[in-house]
Amino acid sequence: MGPLQRRPMQHVDRKDLYTNLETRIQYLQSFLDFSSNDIDALISGAKYIKVLIPAVVNIVYKKLLQYDITARAFETRSTSYEGPVEFNLSENSPQILHRKMFLRGYLSKLCSDPSKMEYWEYLDKVGMMHVGQGRVHPLHVEYVHIGVTLSFIQDVLTEAILSHPRMRLDKKISLVKAIGKIIWIQNDLFAKWYVRDGDEYREDMSTPEVEREGYLHGKKVLSDSGDSDIEDDPPAAGSTPPLRSPMHVHSGIPIRAGNSAQQ
Repeated sequence: MGPLQRRPMQHVDRKDLYTNLETRIQYLQSFLDFSSNDIDALISGAKYIKVLIPAVVNIVYKKLLQYDITARAFETRSTSYEGPVEFNLSENSPQILHRKMFLRGYLSKLCSDPSKMEYWEYLDKVGMMHVGQGRVHPLHVEYVHIGVTLSFIQDVLTEAILSHPRMRLDKKISLVKAIGKIIWIQNDLFAKWYVRDGDEYREDMSTPEVEREGYLHGKKVLSDSGDSDIEDDPPAAGSTPPLRSPMHVHSGIPIRAGNSAQQ
């Protein structure tokens, strides 16, 4: 028997990973086996996700307001600030309603077409905007809070999709896998702005462009309200995840009983 044939090893240029976003995205997609199947699953499943988005946003901000260190970002624009803060925040505070609007728009953007480079450019810009760059009024959110929030969003979406009473199991699996890959690529596009890897190429990296939130290269990429195309299709009767013991349903999404009392 002859020697086993090994697939040719792909070359990845290290400098390009830090200086060329398209190269980085291609590498991440290749490593995660992100394919046209994932794109199709995401686009075909967008109608299910968009119905869930308003509830997901409320759940996320309930969570962020449970901790002073994450709530601090809405008062001081920095999670590292350790001075006195007088918290008068609620879910209906103007700055929270404003942030909810953009999170709705962002989650809706995740359900758009990831075959376009603009999709990934915006996800990269979201990462950049949380490290104090590209904004007239800088925002500094430390990475630990970013990572855990992304995981929380993924957890809520995964449970809601897998609990959906009208979606076929194969569709659920495909959609959960696609969303998982998207969120982990987004996680990397956050991390690339926080970690020091590749700093020797700093001079070759592009200079962040200061733009209004919701814009990319001067073009508006999020709707004005953040939800104009999210709530067009109201959930059909029986389309939200069912109540399952020991779960409570919060705004149509099952939440573990241990968390619901605080949320």
